[in-house]
Amino acid sequence: MKRFLQLLAAGLMLAFGSHAPAQTAYPSQPVRWIVPYVAGGGTDNLARALAEAMQPSLGQPLIIDNRPGASTNIGVSVLMQSKPDGYTIMQAENAALLFNEYMFAKLPYKPASDFTYIGAIGRFPVALVVHPDFPAKTVAEFVSYVKAHPDKVSYASPGNGSPHHMAMELFKQKAGINVQHVPYKGAAPAMTDVMGGQVPTMMLDLASGLPIIKSGKVRVLAIALPQRAGALPEVPTFAELGFKDVNAYAFHGLIGPSGMPPEAVARINAELNKAMQAPKVVKLFSEFGFEALPGTPQDFYKLSRAESERWGRIIKTAGVQLD
Repeated sequence: MKRFLQLLAAGLMLAFGSHAPAQTAYPSQPVRWIVPYVAGGGTDNLARALAEAMQPSLGQPLIIDNRPGASTNIGVSVLMQSKPDGYTIMQAENAALLFNEYMFAKLPYKPASDFTYIGAIGRFPVALVVHPDFPAKTVAEFVSYVKAHPDKVSYASPGNGSPHHMAMELFKQKAGINVQHVPYKGAAPAMTDVMGGQVPTMMLDLASGLPIIKSGKVRVLAIALPQRAGALPEVPTFAELGFKDVNAYAFHGLIGPSGMPPEAVARINAELNKAMQAPKVVKLFSEFGFEALPGTPQDFYKLSRAESERWGRIIKTAGVQLD
């Protein structure tokens, strides 16, 4: 009788189905997108444009959550305290991905193992600019002027540990020059003082600086990429001018907490790559001088770790420490 009842129960389950709830396809609720910078900047604008392009196909809202501060470590902290369920992601850049592990002695995370790498977005080119009244009109003249005026030339950046800061440190190493760092709290005040002549020069990302370059409020001397930037095709690269290893940019990608479900990673990666082909996004990228880097999560991880090793050597040589 017992065996009969077991068989009967099994038959009823096959006939009428299990009462266990069916697994819901991802995503079934809004996705939080952490931006570790203030609203209105280049990173925030990029995030909002991509989120808008991804949302219709994804079928759920992508909600931007600005968490600025501490060289993006505040945003990373929020991310790492979130469930690794695919409903919290972060737009990471040089600080979290490449720089902080070398700049902070007691960093509470390891980029190589504590993130889920979802996909690269791309990179903002960085350019060397000067105030229009600065005597140097070429990179060679800039180097000669700085060497002739030791410890007299200063440069602005959006802050300690920013891509702009490290790009100038790289150029200093390769050119054998010394310019004094003046960190600001953001790109806007740094650009304002360079335009006003209070500080003569800076490394400027094109997302923030392209309008003032085209207006003539600053003069651009070189682009820190292996090839010329599409937004400024007339501007030479550092490599063309004899500084072949001066490659620097603001590198962006999407990450999640460690242990995200593979299906969530695959879905967001696919939607991200598709969004980068949307006409509005392509137009924005062109206006920003932004180079898209679509690809797989594995591509993103490999590129990030290779760039981390390169910048680790540069940071150690520069002696930059933030704690």
